[in-house]
Amino acid sequence: MCHVIVTCRSMLWTLLSIVCAFGELIAFMSSDWLVGFPRTADHRRHASSPSASAAAAATAGEAYRPTLGIYGRCVKLPHLQRGGGVLCGPYAVHFGEIASGFWQATSIFLAAGILLLCAVAFISVFTMCFQSIMKKSIFNVCGLLQGIAGLFLILGLMLYPAGWGSDKARLYCGAEAAPYRAGLCSMGWAFYTAAGGTALTFLCAVFSAQAEIATSSDKVQEEIEEGKSLICLL
Repeated sequence: MCHVIVTCRSMLWTLLSIVCAFGELIAFMSSDWLVGFPRTADHRRHASSPSASAAAAATAGEAYRPTLGIYGRCVKLPHLQRGGGVLCGPYAVHFGEIASGFWQATSIFLAAGILLLCAVAFISVFTMCFQSIMKKSIFNVCGLLQGIAGLFLILGLMLYPAGWGSDKARLYCGAEAAPYRAGLCSMGWAFYTAAGGTALTFLCAVFSAQAEIATSSDKVQEEIEEGKSLICLL
């Protein structure tokens, strides 16, 4: 017989697991990891001085800041009318075209971590009905997977700044850009979202133990012995 067990701690863990997975996925797909120096829409790649271009762009009053992601970018094209002239899309069609070997490694680690998080988020929805798998607590198994995912995410985020010295990054951040030095760029919201999601991943891994305790408490067992199929506890 399937017992639907809902507690505040188990539901909170489920919601946090889903938010964590979606946050990391959105961050990974975003082009807002690096925000480049200000420039005008007709700025040319081979400008002599990025700092001079930034000053000229500010004077022109139509400056914008392009953004660069792990495999995508957003730039403003003067002849493009829709979307305010901003074009976003992948600059790398194939994996080998990603700007840096470090960013390729970042992609692998982040993708592995996100895959685990999405699997846990999917499983967590069914923990109301199934609390064990092969006589192992499903909460403990999911917590272990979230811990492993967090390690993958940390490795990816640690390797990401090493790719700032690539030619692609220097087009957006200036010649001063180097590994672990962003030059004229600033960090975009996607990087902070990924970092926050990583911290939340470890929090979920720890909190899974509380979800396990809540669903296997004496109160829950008493409700089961009374023959109730739907059990809701604070």
